[in-house]
Formats: sequence, C-alpha cells, structure tokens
Amino acid sequence: MLCERCGQRPATVHMTEIINAQKSETHLCEVCAREIQPQGFAFVPQIHLHNFLASLLNHELGGEQRDQAETTGNRCEKCGVPEEQIVKQGLLGCGDCYPFFEDKVLPLLRRIHGSTRHTGKVPERTGGRARLVKEIDTLKSRLKEAVSREDFEQAAQLRDQIHQLEKSMNEGGEV
Repeated sequence: MLCERCGQRPATVHMTEIINAQKSETHLCEVCAREIQPQGFAFVPQIHLHNFLASLLNHELGGEQRDQAETTGNRCEKCGVPEEQIVKQGLLGCGDCYPFFEDKVLPLLRRIHGSTRHTGKVPERTGGRARLVKEIDTLKSRLKEAVSREDFEQAAQLRDQIHQLEKSMNEGGEV
C-alpha cells in the first residue's frame, strides 16, 4: 500500500480515528506523517517513561523545570549517580539506587503501582503451581503479620492453610 498523501512511498503509519461514531483510516509514509504531525494531526506526543517519571518527581515533560525539586545532593554509594540526575531524568543508575534513594523512589512507586512490592501476575488459565506458590507466599506474609499482632488463633489457621497448600503442591495437584 502506498502513502495516501504522496503516493510514492510505502505507507507505514496507519491511523484510525473514530469521531462521532464515524471511522476514518489514513495510511501514510513516515515522511508525510512527520510533516502532518505538527499541523495538528492529533498524534499523541512522544512520551518517554523516564520523562514521565521525572515529571512525577516535580518536573514537567520535555525537561523544563516547573518547580525545582528539593534534593539532598546525595549520590548512590555503588554507581555514583547523583540524586539531581535521577530527579531530572527519571532514571536510576543501578539496583542499589532503590534502597539508597528510598525516600524519593518508594512514594513514587506507591503512587504509580499502588504498592512498593512487585508480586507479578499469574493468569487464571495457567494457574497450577505458580498460583499455589504465590498463594503460599501471601499466606506466609499474613502469618507473619498475625504473629506480630499476637493473634495466634488466626496464625494457627493460616499455618494450617499453608500446610494444606504445600501438601497439595507436593502431591502435584491443586486444592
């Protein structure tokens, strides 16, 4: 398929618009798409993840600063990335940056993901062993919380559920 605008190059940009239940499709080459984009072709602006993260750390998209984020001037002990660079670019230097800049990163992760702990997802249809392992981990966390609250009755129930799931998993079946 050739570009609908120039009719010379292959169309590699395909756009579908639905306005008031009217669907329209446009097929353009990259050159024509770039020329049309500044004229308000309604392309979504390019948003990069690190710009998004930086914007959440008190900066606007595009690198322009609205409010100067307060930084402490700290650097990661392992990779040496300064806090200012992380706030400006939205990129961490290494895995050790997470605990080192915990006070900045954890609220951001909590805001984005709703939690600071990555648990992953297990599709229902695959279920099986991975789901059991995840359920056991969840129950173990709840068991720790119950023990710390000295709620030993609930802790005993959770312990029994964990044993039942572990037994089921060792037998190769599901509960």
